[in-house]
Amino acid sequence: MIGLKLAKLGKIVETLKAAGEETRLRLLALLSRGELSVKDLTDILGQSQPRVSRHLKLLADAGLAVRHAEGSWAYYRMADGDASVEIFRALVKLIDPDDEIFSADIHALEQVHQARRAQADTYFSHIAEKWDRLRNLHVPDVAVEAGIIEALGDKKVGHLIDLGTGTGRMLELLAGHYQSATGIDSNRET
Repeated sequence: MIGLKLAKLGKIVETLKAAGEETRLRLLALLSRGELSVKDLTDILGQSQPRVSRHLKLLADAGLAVRHAEGSWAYYRMADGDASVEIFRALVKLIDPDDEIFSADIHALEQVHQARRAQADTYFSHIAEKWDRLRNLHVPDVAVEAGIIEALGDKKVGHLIDLGTGTGRMLELLAGHYQSATGIDSNRET
């Protein structure tokens, strides 16, 4: 099990107090499955944004969750590391998957993931034909490609896997740096 030092028991007790509430335990169970936005969590839990944000702040203050902002969106994930976080990782694994509340949360989480995939598929199906031109509007391909080649240097790989290959440009660009390659993309139009 987890080795605890006596000097850290005070912190562990404070962490237990911070997480000792049903909504916060539900949040930890969801965050243990990956990073989620506040909107994702409000949709899953069916609670207001201010309420969910308050719970997330308490978890972050206790060191159980980590927040980062991306534009106007706030994302949270379960923290890594110390003994108190590991206690909650272990507790989350003990939740009965057939628990009515937990299984409803997991079902709602799957729906959020499906909605994200559908939104991404729709977006990329609309821009697939224009992808190379759109990408050039931000940073010229020549500069990006030169940076990739420079970072790779003289390194060679046995098998290159290009996830989200799109038009296959990276496979083409790196052709002299691998023996074989596989390009994978979920968009059938590219």
